[in-house]
Amino acid sequence: MPKYETVRRVPVSADVMYEIVADVERYPEFLPLCEALTVVERSNTGTQDVLQADMTVAYLKLKECFRSQVLLDKQAKTIETQSIQGPFKHLENHWHFKPLSEISCDVAFKIDYSFKSWALEKLMGGMFEKAFATYAASFEARAIALQNK
Repeated sequence: MPKYETVRRVPVSADVMYEIVADVERYPEFLPLCEALTVVERSNTGTQDVLQADMTVAYLKLKECFRSQVLLDKQAKTIETQSIQGPFKHLENHWHFKPLSEISCDVAFKIDYSFKSWALEKLMGGMFEKAFATYAASFEARAIALQNK
């Protein structure tokens, strides 16, 4: 299974970074390959917000939609996502926002996935790897842009 993992130190508070990543409906505004994202269900367990969201990714003439369950834990500053429907046999990603000071944090991001179809894996696999490698940077750029407004 392809995997990608990174930790980035960013000049933004952990709370602000968490809020930007948790605001999934804004992803099409700045996230590579994300053409659309719709939250189809929301609930709360008392400690976590639980979302089901449909994300459409597009690259050239390829377009795929998948549904994920997203667990948002504001107190622990973690976000976990798991694909529950779509072209992935397996897709999980994890975010953790570790405060360093009032104006900086470490953002840990990891993802692992595999496609159901071998052909789709060959067609889209390399493109996904490149996109995932830029995700953490995309969120950091978004945070800095919003902070400077």
